[in-house]
Amino acid sequence: MDKHHSTIEHAHKYGIYILVWVALLILTGLTVTVAGINLGTLTVATALVIASVKSYLVLTVFMHLRLEMKAFRIFVIVALCFIIISFVLLFADYSYMGV
Repeated sequence: MDKHHSTIEHAHKYGIYILVWVALLILTGLTVTVAGINLGTLTVATALVIASVKSYLVLTVFMHLRLEMKAFRIFVIVALCFIIISFVLLFADYSYMGV
């Protein structure tokens, strides 16, 4: 167990954390910019794509998901599937309402 834990601590160099942090700041700025621009129906889709990229960066780099056991990765994938299903049902209902 200690061997696995020590690999997680030293999985990335400090430079990668700084690069990912800068990327997250840029993507957050991009999200704010897209929210201010009227893209019509693409505004929400663009924001969701940017949020997905940010989530991927946080999961893989800061939470060390690549180094975790396979069972833990499966739990995360199942949770993401439920979120995607919820979004699909939400937007299907939203488009049906004609708002």
